[in-house]
Amino acid sequence: MTQAQPDQRPAPGRIRAAYWRGFRQGLPFLLVIVPFGLLFGVAGTEAGLNLAEVMGFSILVIAGASQFTAVQLMVDQAPTVMVILTALAVNLRMAMYSASLAPHLGRASTWHKSLVAYFMVDQVYAMSIQDYETRPEQSLAEKLAYYAGVCSPVCPQWYVSTLVGALVGQAIPPEFALDFAVPITFLAMIGPALRTLPHVIAACVSVVVALVFAFLPAGTGLLIAAAAAMIAGGQAELWLEHARARRERGEH
Repeated sequence: MTQAQPDQRPAPGRIRAAYWRGFRQGLPFLLVIVPFGLLFGVAGTEAGLNLAEVMGFSILVIAGASQFTAVQLMVDQAPTVMVILTALAVNLRMAMYSASLAPHLGRASTWHKSLVAYFMVDQVYAMSIQDYETRPEQSLAEKLAYYAGVCSPVCPQWYVSTLVGALVGQAIPPEFALDFAVPITFLAMIGPALRTLPHVIAACVSVVVALVFAFLPAGTGLLIAAAAAMIAGGQAELWLEHARARRERGEH
């Protein structure tokens, strides 16, 4: 019997297994998604948004970092154009996520790709790309099932925790320090990704540049740090490729 190719539809049992594997691996993120969502609900109401506006933000945008950025700029009474452009700039990382997932999910139907795009948040992307690279033999159906599995505990809880934060945020004691969830979330995702020297260089450059330009308003320093990190990581990758090519020429 020949082994099934990745583009053939696997048995339903394998699809279910992929879904539940994703579900289990997405569960730990609830430890940060819940306080993160609560924090946004509180921040949104304190910024003067009503319940419908807060929930519309979380349901339509479903991107915590850009939501916090937009709310902060609104509190600072920044121009509407500045709010929109800055929030879009913060979410530019989603374009890189999409490019990274394209080799794995690019053959999906338009409907499936629309759902993947809507539910693409940092945690779901981080777990999915790691799973796809670890199990390259998976079929498209299994990869989609895994993606849906990670989304299942993460995304609905973002809506629920935002709602709870908006409704009872004023009753949450300040000593709970819900804002710890933001850095913890990104540390949990970035740490396992630092597998190569270019990744480490990009991370270090982003930290240094972000600290140097921390005085700039409206998160501009973070945008500069992101650009510098991408340039540094790409250049490091080129150096490694050139060094590898020189070694191969020397050997042959």
